[in-house]
Amino acid sequence: MTTQPLFHLAFPVIDLEEARTFYVDILGCVSGRESDRWIDFDFFGHQLVAHLVDPKDHAATVTNPVDDHAVPASHFGLILDWELYQEFVDRLRKANVDFVIEPYLRFEGLRGEQATLFIRDPSNNYLEFKAFRDVKMLFDKDIDSH
Repeated sequence: MTTQPLFHLAFPVIDLEEARTFYVDILGCVSGRESDRWIDFDFFGHQLVAHLVDPKDHAATVTNPVDDHAVPASHFGLILDWELYQEFVDRLRKANVDFVIEPYLRFEGLRGEQATLFIRDPSNNYLEFKAFRDVKMLFDKDIDSH
């Protein structure tokens, strides 16, 4: 049996305790190893590592226009299954998370229909969560990618 590779991402934060609260209490991650300069998080089975940086060393965010939204060019996130995405949106709303881009449907009723949203962590790192009506469309070249 082949094991799916796990994703690893290290990213900057300006406050480790705020990062812990956001990733554990809001997103539901479990924290792992840590030091006074970093914390590992189990991000839906993948490894995120929040590294403490000085606020002046945290880069600004540039955006690109997508569907009349200013999408942060630098972001990360997950592709969830359709039902889990809806539950996740409810979780975020109950936690009063501010959406950078409110949940909406792209390509509604078409090939490649997907739900997407953007949020920001306390260090201004942007996260996108999305779901495809048919996940086989994830890399399909026949859907509009604008």
